[in-house]
Amino acid sequence: MPNPTPLLHAWFEIMDSDDPDRVLNHITDDFELSILFSKGESAAEFHGNRAGLVVYLEQREKSVLTHHILSGARVGDTELCLGETRRDGEFEASFNASAELDLQDRVRRLLICRTPKIRFTE
Repeated sequence: MPNPTPLLHAWFEIMDSDDPDRVLNHITDDFELSILFSKGESAAEFHGNRAGLVVYLEQREKSVLTHHILSGARVGDTELCLGETRRDGEFEASFNASAELDLQDRVRRLLICRTPKIRFTE
């Protein structure tokens, strides 16, 4: 069965690598994002355009968390997925991601929400 969310799979593989800045090659000129990042007791939102993504990339730990997509779908020009992040192989948080793509499958809009408060596996 073909992968229904090839862009999001590639995005998270890049984010898990030693060079996550490569995701900047996969966004449009009018890119916008919002990442709501909860650690359980506190949360932060990263919002903006390309510069906002750069700020997010600069503050995150590199090659520490891994993203695992559990399910996904494509509806029109939008990829959606449910996944979890793991640290040293152990569950850390669940996440949802939605990416609106342009005709070249570059990300135009990106919404990611993450929380350790709910788990979809186990």
